[in-house]
Amino acid sequence: MRRRLLVLLTVLMGAAALLLCLPLAEAYARGRTEHLLLQRRSEAVRFADLADRMRTGADRSELTAEINRYAQLYGASVIVVDTAGRTLAQAGPASPASSTGRTADARRRALTGRSTDRLPTLRPWGPGDVVVAEPVGRDERVSGAVLMSVPTGTARRDVTVRWSLIAAGALAAFAAAGLVAAGTARWLMRPVLDLDRAVEGLTAGRLQARTVSYTGPPELRRLGQHFNTMAQALADSIGRQRDFVADASHQLRNPLATLVLRLENVEPHIAPGPGRAEHARALDEAERLEQLLDGLLAMARVESGTAEPAEQDVSRAVRERVTAWEPVFRAAELELTTSTPAGGLRAVALPDAAGRVLDALLDNAVKFVPPGGRVVVSVTRDATDGQIAVRVADDGPGVAEDQLPILLRRFGRSPEHQNVPGSGLGLAIADEIARVSGGRLDVGRNTPHGLTFELRLPSSRAPQPYTDL
Repeated sequence: MRRRLLVLLTVLMGAAALLLCLPLAEAYARGRTEHLLLQRRSEAVRFADLADRMRTGADRSELTAEINRYAQLYGASVIVVDTAGRTLAQAGPASPASSTGRTADARRRALTGRSTDRLPTLRPWGPGDVVVAEPVGRDERVSGAVLMSVPTGTARRDVTVRWSLIAAGALAAFAAAGLVAAGTARWLMRPVLDLDRAVEGLTAGRLQARTVSYTGPPELRRLGQHFNTMAQALADSIGRQRDFVADASHQLRNPLATLVLRLENVEPHIAPGPGRAEHARALDEAERLEQLLDGLLAMARVESGTAEPAEQDVSRAVRERVTAWEPVFRAAELELTTSTPAGGLRAVALPDAAGRVLDALLDNAVKFVPPGGRVVVSVTRDATDGQIAVRVADDGPGVAEDQLPILLRRFGRSPEHQNVPGSGLGLAIADEIARVSGGRLDVGRNTPHGLTFELRLPSSRAPQPYTDL
């Protein structure tokens, strides 16, 4: 956004510079043209006066000498004609072919008693010469005309120099305005970018994310302060909820452990029969409740976000966890294979995030994949975004397409797996670990049947955003 704002300000300033410089340059060109006209017209008036007073051969010689000196001095062409168009005196080079039409038009105007009062505006690229005409005599006594073809090289050089100065001044002003615009855009956008970072951190679960910029417009500074207040209130509210869950789970574990112990102690004193079966079911429910409380405590610890993400070797963690789970899979008559690259793939995540998530995924596979099934674990680096992907695919029965979203929810289970032991929090905890680590956990269907879980974690070489501040 800062770049877009800077581009917009630059375009506006460039348009303003053009709107100021172009009229100024055009005004100077017109002024220099008028100055040339006044200079040359005064000479033409003097020659016309000499031609009007020409009566004898001496007068003609004087006129010829004057126009010759003028032609040599300015490189101009001067012609004196009578009303019939006959040349009475001439000096200087022949008029260029490009000015023949302009000369004829100027001569017609001069023979009707009208002087040249306007010249084409001189610019660096032309015209190369202009025609100035002055009638000889006045009113009904017009007896001829003085025609001057004047080169414009000197005047055009003046226009070029002045336009160059104007362009240099415009560029300097534009550069200065660009620096001011860059500083203004940075000043305006710094609190916005800081707020964006804080919102991104808060969305990722980092409840300590706050805006720290104290520059920018007062309205944006107040917005940052209000955001900090809101984030603190949200963090306090979520903290109280998590503390309640953790405290309640922790406080319930002691009486529950005592209850389980007493149930186990009572078992020898129960006579065989329906009572012992009910006692066994009560003990199973108590143990299930104990697992549920342990899961709630684990979820509360993950959501608290007290640990900071750190760099870790995902390939090594996957190999270690697969090795640890191999006996469990053999006992369940399941095949567990892994595919990890020789070089270590490193990611930035919560401590042992890959191992903890993989434990939850493998535990889920052991529960739901029938004997004889196969589970494949692989680790790769995504060529698109560079993230590290840990994939766990099985060939179990899987679940229906519409049931996939509920697998990562707390206590979520598909209807056909309601009686499988467990708290229903394992995958939810794994998903929370992935989210707090800055990644995600995806679930999909395997081909031809089964499930595929994919843990994606940010690579340790991933570029950091907003480096243009």
